[in-house]
Amino acid sequence: MTIKEAQDEVIEEFDGFADWMDRYQMIIDLGNDLPPLDEKYKVESNLINGCQSRVWLQCDYKDGCLQFSADSDALIVKGIIALVIRVLSGHTPTEILDTPLYFIDRIGLKDNLSPTRSNGLLAMIKQIQMYALAYKTKEQQS
Repeated sequence: MTIKEAQDEVIEEFDGFADWMDRYQMIIDLGNDLPPLDEKYKVESNLINGCQSRVWLQCDYKDGCLQFSADSDALIVKGIIALVIRVLSGHTPTEILDTPLYFIDRIGLKDNLSPTRSNGLLAMIKQIQMYALAYKTKEQQS
């Protein structure tokens, strides 16, 4: 599934809920469904700067693709990172860097988050893009 297809799938799922309380519940459910992050990855170097809550993001490079795993100490934030990695995990660094993320605006997430959570979301995406850029650069040097 491409990043575009994953985004369209998320948009379709969220379109089924008119009420934002239902959408928040779906985000919380996504967070609850996120596999637990191995304790060995809950280290300072995996914490995302710019998030009010503690968010750990682990990136692994396998077969030319980035695999993300994450955790947070806040339910909604855990659901947000689960949503982001659902869309971006399993893709090449180039795909991640070259594909615009439109699902956030289309599902109304950005408009319905507090300013601190919105900043945290941007920090999550920025960190994923930094990993993608680092691995793309590494690929080009090989």
